[in-house]
Amino acid sequence: MPNPFFRFKQFTICHDRCAMKVTTDACLFGAWCAALLEGHSGTALDIGTGTGLLALMLAQKTALQIDAVELDTEAALQAAENRTAAGLANVRIITGDIRTLDLPRYDLIISNPPFYEAEIVSADARKRSAHHDGGLTWKELFGVIGRLLTEQGKAYLLLPAKRRKDLDRFLRENGLHLQQLVQVRPTERQDASRLMVAIGRNPQPLEEESLVIADIKGYTPRFSELLKDYYLYL
Repeated sequence: MPNPFFRFKQFTICHDRCAMKVTTDACLFGAWCAALLEGHSGTALDIGTGTGLLALMLAQKTALQIDAVELDTEAALQAAENRTAAGLANVRIITGDIRTLDLPRYDLIISNPPFYEAEIVSADARKRSAHHDGGLTWKELFGVIGRLLTEQGKAYLLLPAKRRKDLDRFLRENGLHLQQLVQVRPTERQDASRLMVAIGRNPQPLEEESLVIADIKGYTPRFSELLKDYYLYL
């Protein structure tokens, strides 16, 4: 039986009532965002917070006031419990549909959105919404980012590598520009499986990186450096 929680150094994420569990990719993405934004203040929006993982990882290292929005009621309740247990007062959990909520514009937006639009859909409705685009399509997601991001703001997304062309198309359609791109590879011998990206309204020279998660010795130095303040055994 899967473990109902994932323990980090400064907080624990319970995920037994959430469709999507804590994953290595999500942890890496949260740590990457937190490293880039360490010490920042201002406002941030987490779209589809699920367990609250990304919001709590960001809250640990920043002074941002974070609104974490979740459509699924059970997941939102568990995210709120995780937030309370962590004692991180700068995170507010909001239950609702990001497409219709009346929200202000944000300095920063983060999201680990659904991955598999137009592919075979899970029979579990909650998992389908969390893992596929059945709840929020990419077109809608990028539309929300275009509407809610401040003029100088940045949005950070974790995306499947095979949808790079879709990313470029939706950026063009919403007047957004790719500013940072990290290709995440499970091992040195494998192709990139995920993209971690930073986007904004203003064009600028693209910063690119290839990040390998593991080698024959275990986690790579780059992965370990990012996760050392979160993972218990790093």
